[in-house]
Amino acid sequence: MTAKHDVEKILVLLPNWVGDAAMATPALRALQRRFPSAQITAAGKQSICELLEGLPHLHKLVPFIPRPPARELWRLGRVLAPDASDLCVVLPHSFRAALLAQLTRARQRLGYARGGRSFLLTRALPPAKKSGRLTPVYTAREYLDLVAAAGCEDDSQGLELVAPPQLLEETQQRFAGHHPLVGLAPGAAFGPSKCWPAERYAAVADELHARAGARCVLLTGPGEEDTRDAVLRAARSPLLNPYEGKPSLGQLKAAIACVDLMIGNDSGPRHIAIAFKKPVVCIMGPTAPAYTQSPWERGRVLRVDVDCGPCQQPVCSTDHRCMTRISVQAVVHAALGELEMRNEADF
Repeated sequence: MTAKHDVEKILVLLPNWVGDAAMATPALRALQRRFPSAQITAAGKQSICELLEGLPHLHKLVPFIPRPPARELWRLGRVLAPDASDLCVVLPHSFRAALLAQLTRARQRLGYARGGRSFLLTRALPPAKKSGRLTPVYTAREYLDLVAAAGCEDDSQGLELVAPPQLLEETQQRFAGHHPLVGLAPGAAFGPSKCWPAERYAAVADELHARAGARCVLLTGPGEEDTRDAVLRAARSPLLNPYEGKPSLGQLKAAIACVDLMIGNDSGPRHIAIAFKKPVVCIMGPTAPAYTQSPWERGRVLRVDVDCGPCQQPVCSTDHRCMTRISVQAVVHAALGELEMRNEADF
């Protein structure tokens, strides 16, 4: 790989999922540490750019539409070319992402050898395999291993995000006097198979309010209105709304930065909470734990082994037993344990 002083412009193509983007932040930071004088541009979906806004090691964020058609992809390659002249790091596994990297004409194009796209990259790393088959790797580690090929080293500081200062101040004022404060994230963009039943989240909120005086913040985003409404209908205790107007990732970051504990599915808010060093009670169902099992996570992962899992499917084809066998009592017990640990630490 080229010496650090020869690299002035770096483009990073970002993953499409919020959780994956949060898990990319150690690799983004590692690039800045390796190439301190380089200008680092990150490009991806609008929501992903909003998630990463405020990170000090990114010089520019360029949003673009998801899955751009051929004509837009060609135009985008030309737009991004000045920011990618020396190195383009391709975090997504898709053929389309590697093609976009090639269209920028970056001198070096680094990514994993997936989906027959190696010819589009100047360096294609083999993905992790065991006995010839792909094996799950913690996503943040996968990205760190990729940029290690460019000479980057992990600083072991974990995930990092920044909440917009004004939104953070407004959220702190809105939540003032409500402690302990527990975030509930009942949605999952991946699909309904990752979602623990909405009425159980409501029951957890009621139990924590009755037993610990906790106030719960309902964290749902665009497209999760049905889930939000189902929780609100079932809950007897009052739930706090963290949003002013239309939900945004900036508001979500600010809300999670303020809570004492996060309870949610294996989805984006879990990794945002890890980035803000918040303890998490994660309710995990159909996905392989190795993809998201973080050495930087505080809290507990609740999971039951089932004969049909981990299936990695967005929609359950059976009875959703991997999630429904996790009881309200188990989640409440784990949450109370984490809140007790927090109280002891504060004392």
